[in-house]
Amino acid sequence: MNGTLKRASVACLLMFGLLMININYLQAVKADDLRTDSRNTRSFFARYQNERGMITAGGETLAKSVDTGAANTFRFQRKYTDGPVYAPVIGFFAPESAQGIEGAENKYLDGTHPDLFVRRTVDLITSKPTRGAAVDLTLVPKAQKIAYEDMQKSGKRGAVVALDPRTGAILTMVSLPTFDPNTMAAPDKSKAAKVYNKLDKDDNKPLLNRAISTTYAPGSTFKVVTSAAYLSEDSSRDANTEVDAPNVLPLPGTNIGLPNYHGESCGGRATLLDALTISCNTAFGTMGLEMGYDKLKEQAAKFGMGQPMSIPLDVVASDIGPDEGKAALAQTSIGQRSNQITPLQMAMVAAGVANQGKVMKPYLVNKIVSPDNEDIDSTRPQELDEAVTPQVADELRKMMISVVQNGTGTAAQLPGITVAGKTGTAETAKGAASHAWFIAFAPAEDPKVAVAVFVESGSAGNDATGGAVAAPIAHDVMQAVLGQ
Repeated sequence: MNGTLKRASVACLLMFGLLMININYLQAVKADDLRTDSRNTRSFFARYQNERGMITAGGETLAKSVDTGAANTFRFQRKYTDGPVYAPVIGFFAPESAQGIEGAENKYLDGTHPDLFVRRTVDLITSKPTRGAAVDLTLVPKAQKIAYEDMQKSGKRGAVVALDPRTGAILTMVSLPTFDPNTMAAPDKSKAAKVYNKLDKDDNKPLLNRAISTTYAPGSTFKVVTSAAYLSEDSSRDANTEVDAPNVLPLPGTNIGLPNYHGESCGGRATLLDALTISCNTAFGTMGLEMGYDKLKEQAAKFGMGQPMSIPLDVVASDIGPDEGKAALAQTSIGQRSNQITPLQMAMVAAGVANQGKVMKPYLVNKIVSPDNEDIDSTRPQELDEAVTPQVADELRKMMISVVQNGTGTAAQLPGITVAGKTGTAETAKGAASHAWFIAFAPAEDPKVAVAVFVESGSAGNDATGGAVAAPIAHDVMQAVLGQ
């Protein structure tokens, strides 16, 4: 009898043990999968029971939740102000997904973050809907809207990024084409999916944040990086140092040469200041060949290239490309070949020069504010790296000022303010239109804004140049940030 009881007891214990293991497996391991399963209607309804926190910037509300009055089903619906202007940053909150800041800061916005535990408990006791925290962004609405309007009114594809070089705060992040997140905000799965699929299949890629999610040949804006490497290699060099600048630079190991833009002449030799001012290809190809691939790559890395970032949106890594030999190196040195960089990264190059050589980590979230209007968290500026010494930064500053005052970037000039900048016109494919770029910072003596403007190939005409197409947009953005 005792043997039978023992066996029954062991069997019961075993079954209870298996039951506990299964419960823990379902609650811990499978919880997220079950919660996000499209068949889980309770989870679907729950997404719209919490009052998501607002997304704000510069005192303006960019996204908020509106009470629909349907207490037992879809209590709150998301509404976006100036949706297309901010969509690349804010993203969207849809029935089955959230992207952009809506996704990256979801736990704060929907009130489920551990920092909001006390607030959730109070709401539970008082039978009020859970309220999320507000996410305040670093964007400057006036500059954001101007950048969007400048790009949108002429049908340009591309991106605009502006930074505070002293902190890394992102003041502007615009990407076009864009979309209206309100079209996916209604709690209707089929409608939201239909809109998303249409956007996803659009050849113009409106869901792609061109500022951070893909890379492009930077063209002559990269000559600032090549200049930084060349000046840093030898402390005796300055803006007046001369380099060879032939009409055509023979490319080692080939029977072709690297010409200047439109076959122009740089006079055989040129100072670094003059070479950057007129954007002399052969001078910078010469510098690259003299330095070698490793030094150029090392310099690029100091500006942040080669590593992915989170702002908290994911930023793809920029890269100058692999070592493909000396002929390729000459082309890489002028921002061509396999050189691929995000607009955010080029804004960081301008900001690093502006900030006496120190590159700050870029960020979008200024602070998190509780439903009771108390600051939960705020971003503290962090130094990413020292790209160049203050002495080298000063020489680069002189050279970039000359570009705007006397060279290819005159369209970026601001009345009463000294602007430093660099144009770029990047070839994409034989016979195809070029990308147009411009990077800048101002005021040059005490920089408060650094900007990168990228206009994608073919969206501004076949003969578009950075000076003609991108510099005027940078002018307007800097003017807006500086309050002129």
